[in-house]
Amino acid sequence: MPTLADVVDELESTYDPRWAESWDAVGLVCGDPAAPVRRILFAVDPVPVVAEEALAWGADLIVTHHPLYLRGTTSVAATTFKGRLVHTLIRNDIALFAAHTNADVADPGVSDALARAVGLTGPLTPLVPAADDPRRGLGRIGSPPAPVTLREFARQAARGLPATAGGLRIAGDPDREVRRVAVSGGAGDSLLGAARAAGVDVFLTADLRHHPASEFTEEPGGPALIDAAHWATEWPWLADAARRLASGLAAKGNTVETRVSETVTDAWTTTAECEDLK
Repeated sequence: MPTLADVVDELESTYDPRWAESWDAVGLVCGDPAAPVRRILFAVDPVPVVAEEALAWGADLIVTHHPLYLRGTTSVAATTFKGRLVHTLIRNDIALFAAHTNADVADPGVSDALARAVGLTGPLTPLVPAADDPRRGLGRIGSPPAPVTLREFARQAARGLPATAGGLRIAGDPDREVRRVAVSGGAGDSLLGAARAAGVDVFLTADLRHHPASEFTEEPGGPALIDAAHWATEWPWLADAARRLASGLAAKGNTVETRVSETVTDAWTTTAECEDLK
């Protein structure tokens, strides 16, 4: 049985913290490095419902994509949900670890899993390669097995991603032919220019805002856009991260049990048509 330190070493060998953005907060949030680890729960968000799932399952560690304290804190008092979460974890000997932007740019990382989930096959290349290693970087570019229409590709993507209240939003001609696709897990506004420069037919990402998307689609020659839920674009990575961690530990003689949380922690829980509100 590995210790928490063993598991952290394995995670950081796959998702090097040096790859994280300077503003990010990755790594071990709480937990005793000497504590044994038998069960590891993987989830996108460090929120109370995930902690409850970990507690019910008997997990010793939660690995999340999103950090708990991205902007830092001066207190973990149980007067906020984050403070209460820390108290719950420590009281029940559950550690918390986050792999965020260092997992985004890993090879493979968050966008590789997203690309496979929406049906892209064959080689994948970074949309924005890392300066020190062109195999890593933000986003991925790939192709479906055969050309499809935007309508067909969107349906395929919807089937491959976990269901959320908002579904997928599409900007572009539904009959447009799709041969090359760029994807990026999480918020992708900053990569619109890179997607246009790459000459892809579709850019699938999350959290696209009105003005950048509107201005982007008014310019001729650019790709169509598909906007998915932030949580949904990052969830496919969890299974890949769990497999890689378990395999890496097994190669060193350590056995752990992993589980991917299927709890939907997307912030948006339902939708309403205007007619429903009358």
